[in-house]
Amino acid sequence: MRDLGAGFGHLLKGQRWVARHGKSYGFGLVPGLITLVLYAAALVALALWGEDFVAWATPFADDWSSPWSGLFRGFLTAVLFALALLLAVLTFTAVTLLIGQPFYESLSERVDRDVSADGTAPESDLPLLRELWISGRDSLRIVLRAAVWGVLLFALGFIPVVGQTVVPVIGFFVTGFFLTEELAAVALQRRGVELRDRLALLRSRKTLVWGFGTPLALAFLVPFVAVFLMPGAVAGATLLARELLGEETRESDDASADADEGVAR
Repeated sequence: MRDLGAGFGHLLKGQRWVARHGKSYGFGLVPGLITLVLYAAALVALALWGEDFVAWATPFADDWSSPWSGLFRGFLTAVLFALALLLAVLTFTAVTLLIGQPFYESLSERVDRDVSADGTAPESDLPLLRELWISGRDSLRIVLRAAVWGVLLFALGFIPVVGQTVVPVIGFFVTGFFLTEELAAVALQRRGVELRDRLALLRSRKTLVWGFGTPLALAFLVPFVAVFLMPGAVAGATLLARELLGEETRESDDASADADEGVAR
């Protein structure tokens, strides 16, 4: 229970950090807004033409008597849209982080400098294109893992009672874990921690990860919330990464906010 509270505390501290550093917050909103527009366009297109796509994909139902053909295709259309929404939730963070790699890298470094005892932050020696390649590759691996879990949980959702009670709870914990991995990867990748080691590190403190990621997963269900929480989530995940690695962390100095906004130390 202590780790659950500590994880949630890192989430709150991250939001407080960006609230005190307004320019960093505004800078961090840009990738989320871009991703939101892209996802909204895709979901609107699916809502408009999803039924036509299902009809094209199920020609064998053309000769079915009424109302079975309509019911069958209506059910498949609803399932398709539900899967698209689930995939959007699972991949939103990954896509936003990929688009916003330079934005969030800078934000995470500022957090590290602000809370480290010596005012320094680990820096990656890799070129930007190499970092983007590694980030994209690792994000794809995480999305595939999350998609497997999503399909499994979706199938389990048809089990009476359990599917409507236990499975959704498990789903939020699974989503919270993968959200945390994606967010913490910004700070951990900069420290040279590979994906396999990151996953092992997160599994070693699952309750800490759930305390951070599960409330965030719930919040991300509300439209537009993900965009506005992303900068603070990256900041909080940086603090969480420091705890996972046992790095000394001091409380952020409010008085340093103005200096941080004007000059990257």
